[in-house]
Order: sequence, then C-alpha cells, then structure tokens
Amino acid sequence: MEQRSIGELSVPVVGLGCNNFGMRLDAAGTAAVVDACFDAGIDFFDTADMYGGGLSEEYLGKALQGRRDEVTIATKFGAPGSSDEGVARGSAAWIRTAVERSLGRLGTDRIDLYQIHFPDPEVPIAETLGALHELVQAGKVREIGCSNFGSTRLHEAASAANDGALTPFRTVQNRYSALFRDPEAKVVPACQELGLGLIPYFPLESGLLTGKYRAGAELPEGTRLAAMPEDQRRTTRSSAWRTCAATPRSTATPCSSWPSRGWPRTRWSAR
Repeated sequence: MEQRSIGELSVPVVGLGCNNFGMRLDAAGTAAVVDACFDAGIDFFDTADMYGGGLSEEYLGKALQGRRDEVTIATKFGAPGSSDEGVARGSAAWIRTAVERSLGRLGTDRIDLYQIHFPDPEVPIAETLGALHELVQAGKVREIGCSNFGSTRLHEAASAANDGALTPFRTVQNRYSALFRDPEAKVVPACQELGLGLIPYFPLESGLLTGKYRAGAELPEGTRLAAMPEDQRRTTRSSAWRTCAATPRSTATPCSSWPSRGWPRTRWSAR
C-alpha cells in the first residue's frame, strides 16, 4: 500500500480510526476488525484515551498482542472532561499521567504518534510541547501531533517549538471530507507552510460517502447513522444531501472510488 511520512514514521495512506472499539464493538469484535485490517494491508491504528472510557486502547492493545512491531499506534489525550479533577488537560502534569495510563492500557512501551485531542486555552502551548518533548526524549513517544487545531494555533505551536528547541507537531487531525472542506481555506495552507501532515477524521462522514445510504430510504440496521439520536441523524442527512446537490460532479466524482467498507482514516502529508 502507498505510504506517507509522519516525521520518522512511515504509515499507509489508509488507516483505521478506533473510536468504535469499546463502544459499538466488544473485545472480540475489535479483534475481528484488526485482523481484517491486516488482511487489507492496513497497519496504522488511531485511538484515544477517551474512546470507550479507555476500552478502545485496552481492546486494541489486546488485539495487537504479538504484533506490536508490525504496526503504528496513534492515540490522543486532552479531550474536555478527560483529565482528573483539578488538573488542566493540556498541562505537563496531566500529560505525564495520561501517557502512563495509555501505555498501560495499550500494553506497550511506546506510542508512535501521541496527539493532544483538543486545544487547551488554559495552558500555554509551550508547556504542552515541553511535556511532549520530554516523552520523546525518554523514548515513550516517537512523534507528536495535535487535533482540532486551526491555522492560528498551528502557527503558535510551531513558533513555540522553534523558540524552545522542542519537538514540533508532525500532524494535525481535523474533520475533512468531500462534504466538509473547511480545512482547505486555512489549515491545509498552514500544513503546507509548516510541513505538517493532515490526518482527516470523518473522511467518509459516518458512512454517508460509502453508498450505503440513500435519500428517502430507511437507514440500514447496525450503521453508525442509524444509532444517532433522531435530531442529530436528521440534521446530518439533510446537510449531506444539500451539500451533494450543490457539489459539481467533477468535484464529487472521486468519492465513488473511496473505500466502501468504512475505513475511517486517510492521510496526506506535506513531507
């Protein structure tokens, strides 16, 4: 499979987002999906400490037992509400705690890509980067990244890393698809300028771009959209259909060649 670079890492152009592990999938279901990934040549797995209350990392770690050196593992910390009471989620103190918990659940001695899940406006980015730099120096983390950062925050992080001689972010993981193209205005140019890789989440828009849903038809049982609350489901579908109707055919055509089995991660890199 075609590869992309994330700093010193080499990853396939398609990876697996693991937010269903520990929520919609139990340990056995997780293992089955991981095995299917290996069969398809996918060995990049992206999870987070908040997915399934930590079960996503735990189930993924168990599914990868005996195969750790064959894969690249990315996980995230710092989502709102994920830190211990009274501890800022982007602080050095929380990062040191969070990484040890993630390493334990994953059953590994290193995390290949460690990402802050959301910006923490209460903590200077230099503090966050300093703690992550320590983890890289200690060999507990290989590369670092961020998620849900806009272009301004990306430039601030790059400046802080440069000023403090710290390990810089290598990636930003934001929502990006044929239906949601906001990153093209500012985030993609910032990635090109700063040499960051962009990891899109929801590139298939919860399956809307796989062809499994049809306007006016009943939702297939067991799908992510069918499990959404009715108001959220209605809003998602109506927004998608409006966008599709307004999208020129030449722009939308590539979607027909996207994978139809629901692999929720693709990636582009400027490196």
